[in-house]
Amino acid sequence: MSGRTETGADPRTGPVPAIPGGDGGGSAVDLTVVVPAYNEERRLRPTLDAICAHLSADPDRWGDWELIVVDDGSTDGTAAVAAAAASDEPRIHVLTSRENRGKGYALRQGVLASYGRRVLVTDADLATPIEELDALDALLTPDDGPYDDGTYEGEQPGEGTYEAGSPGEGSPGDGAYKADPYDVGPDEEPYTYDDAPAAAIGSRALPGSRIDVHQRPLREWLGRLGNRLIRLVAVRGISDTQCGFKLFDGDKARAAFAASRLDGWGIDVEILRHFRRAGWPVAEVPVRWSHQTGSKVRATDYGRVLLELLRLRTRTRPVDLAVGGLFLLASVLLYKGLWTDLDRAYLADSMQDQNQWEWFFAVTADNVVNLRNPLFTMYQGYPDGVNLMANTVMLGLSVPLTPVTLLFGPTVTWALVLTLGLTGTAVAWYWLFVRRVTRVRPAAALGAALAAFAPPMMSHGTAHPNFLVLFMIPVIIDRALRLCSAQERRVVRDGVLLGLFAAYQIFLGEEPLLLAAMGMLIFALSYALARPDVARVAARPLLRGLGVALAVCLPLVAFPLYWQFFGPQSYHSVLHGDNAGNSPLAFLEFSGRALLGDETRADTLAMNRTEQNAFYGWPLTALAFGIVVWLGRSPLVKALLGTVLVSALLSMGQRIRIPFTDVVLPGPWRALAHQPLFESVIESRVAMICAPALGVLIALAVARITDLEPRAHRVVGLVAVVAALLPIMPTPQPVRERAEVPRFITDGMYRDFVAEGESVVPVPLPSPAEADALHWQSSTGFGFSVPGGYFNGPWGPDRMGIYGASPRYTSNLLRDVRYGGRIPDIGTSWRDQAKLDLAFWKAGVVVLAPQDNDEALYEVVSKLLGRPGERMGGAWVWDIPRAR
Repeated sequence: MSGRTETGADPRTGPVPAIPGGDGGGSAVDLTVVVPAYNEERRLRPTLDAICAHLSADPDRWGDWELIVVDDGSTDGTAAVAAAAASDEPRIHVLTSRENRGKGYALRQGVLASYGRRVLVTDADLATPIEELDALDALLTPDDGPYDDGTYEGEQPGEGTYEAGSPGEGSPGDGAYKADPYDVGPDEEPYTYDDAPAAAIGSRALPGSRIDVHQRPLREWLGRLGNRLIRLVAVRGISDTQCGFKLFDGDKARAAFAASRLDGWGIDVEILRHFRRAGWPVAEVPVRWSHQTGSKVRATDYGRVLLELLRLRTRTRPVDLAVGGLFLLASVLLYKGLWTDLDRAYLADSMQDQNQWEWFFAVTADNVVNLRNPLFTMYQGYPDGVNLMANTVMLGLSVPLTPVTLLFGPTVTWALVLTLGLTGTAVAWYWLFVRRVTRVRPAAALGAALAAFAPPMMSHGTAHPNFLVLFMIPVIIDRALRLCSAQERRVVRDGVLLGLFAAYQIFLGEEPLLLAAMGMLIFALSYALARPDVARVAARPLLRGLGVALAVCLPLVAFPLYWQFFGPQSYHSVLHGDNAGNSPLAFLEFSGRALLGDETRADTLAMNRTEQNAFYGWPLTALAFGIVVWLGRSPLVKALLGTVLVSALLSMGQRIRIPFTDVVLPGPWRALAHQPLFESVIESRVAMICAPALGVLIALAVARITDLEPRAHRVVGLVAVVAALLPIMPTPQPVRERAEVPRFITDGMYRDFVAEGESVVPVPLPSPAEADALHWQSSTGFGFSVPGGYFNGPWGPDRMGIYGASPRYTSNLLRDVRYGGRIPDIGTSWRDQAKLDLAFWKAGVVVLAPQDNDEALYEVVSKLLGRPGERMGGAWVWDIPRAR
């Protein structure tokens, strides 16, 4: 009896009463029939008599059976009717609830109290006759079905549901097989046709089904519409989710109902989703059905089911909330220096990028609120302007965050994007890993943390939010995986969604999308080598879906991309020099801001601190190698290994220098370096593809470690993982105090010097090396334009992409003085050139703020203009007379 009580425990309400006759030994009977009943005084007894008569008529087939009636708090004589039936037939057991809780609650109570090897659930009105049990039972019994030889003609192995043919059309297993790996991870082996279904469910929608008594036409139409919506939202691939006649494998049914949470009509769908996620095949069988007068189901109940399912889909487990909270806490701690002093704090490793990005957020907000073209501006690079689409302004965030920027300033937007973007990216990777890699949530969280907080990501987290805010990439990967095994009718829908997601990612960052596409292609080819059979099955729906995605995406981004590549101030490529590839040593070293990192060593192996694109460290590299050896038989692990190796090799650039030697080898990047799109990519960034791949390896390994026996093996395995990850754990981003904006700007004094169509000329002109003047603009509301700037724009007749505006003699001179301190001989030619350059810039005023070498700069500007400057608002000012 104690065993029976344990089996019937509801996960939320505690144990249910033990049923007499149980022996506590697990599945003690061959079949359990569960009938939920609420106010069924008139119809219940005929139903129970019919069930008992059918089961008793063929004792050799049904063996030992039991019938459980769950009175769901009825207010009529239902309980008395059930008790009377139980007194006449000892195999009938009655459970009674004190209040009406719903069909889901009643079914859960009944199934969890069952002992049957198989469990049939049926409605109290017996709208589906009990005789239909024969067809369901034949399909659920391997000896009677077509599964003995392990084949199923005409189809390919995969996950999904069996759709059985009608009884008169062949054997119980005849029919079509629908591939549908909903919520199945790539490392899970698909079940094949020698697996008998774990559930056989009655269907009123299949050929061969028969409806003896129809509902009213409107009610029937609403029911069909509701069923289609339910299938779309929750269990695609099953034709009739709501028929109340279902036969389950008993142990699997008890596991599914124990995990269920819904108390209402949505329980049917929730249970089917559980079977789908667990990889247990579900078969649909056409049945007879008759509408029963007095049915408790209303057409509007389909809407209630939808609401229940939507709540279920959006309901988050406590552990998921805890993981998200930890990711948010980690992000806040990493940027705590920025948050504690938003007025003056500046990320120390950001170089001039914080000024640039705050300017991007502010200029987008200014364009939006003034209804100007968000793809172009004249506030930098005056008088030519800046093609904003050809720069990474992240319109996908900067536009919706316009209210934040206008109300609180661009520095708050900058801090929010970094902090919440990093959190959102980690949560997205966690969601993908739980969905596709492992259900062991701590393992998925650890892998997601590596994917989001890896050293390359944190390097870009000082300056390039477009490479940090990657929350759409896991969503895109998931949709592409869905396409690999999508049914025909789902290819279009999944392709449309993929196209929309890709279009949005383009407005977050095009280069990250390109790198993600490279990573997915490398992974797909590697997986195809490991599992060519799967690749053949996946190729057709994937290619069709990609075609649909392109058809959706391209019209949405056609004009912005045209503007980017052919619009004003467009350019065709950006050269980054010969030092843009990773050294092989960079993969074994720790980044400068890692827990065990050394800035000096790391700085020698990267272009700068914002481009430390490898630096995974030798412990993680060694651990990854060990995981591959341990789990190397898995096709997924083989594909991940190929992804990491190929990405790492490509990231070494066109020429690979062998460490500690003079040997230089040609790198595979040479084949891509001058191709469209790739010609502007900094090749060392390709190593960022390794971060999520390594994250998956870690998640797989930790999930497997948790199952190791004895306990000492688990401890050793987890210690090895911690030892590999701890050295590369990121530390808080350091900050410095940013230069003050001169009062000449903040107090608006410049307005007396600058007429419409004129610019303010800072000394030196803003450039990638000195962009404080951009902060002057973004912090004061864009009252003036500046020549020069920090952006990507064209240079020369070939429109080669460069950082900043096309240089002029005077801008070069002021830059050299600022960073060299040497004052050249200023003669007539220099003064004439300065007049030409100031005229080109349409200068209204020249402003010299306090800075290093400002005395030398003051002397040079005074000589160029032939007069001393005027001290005003904390800066030296030279008024430029307007052209007559």
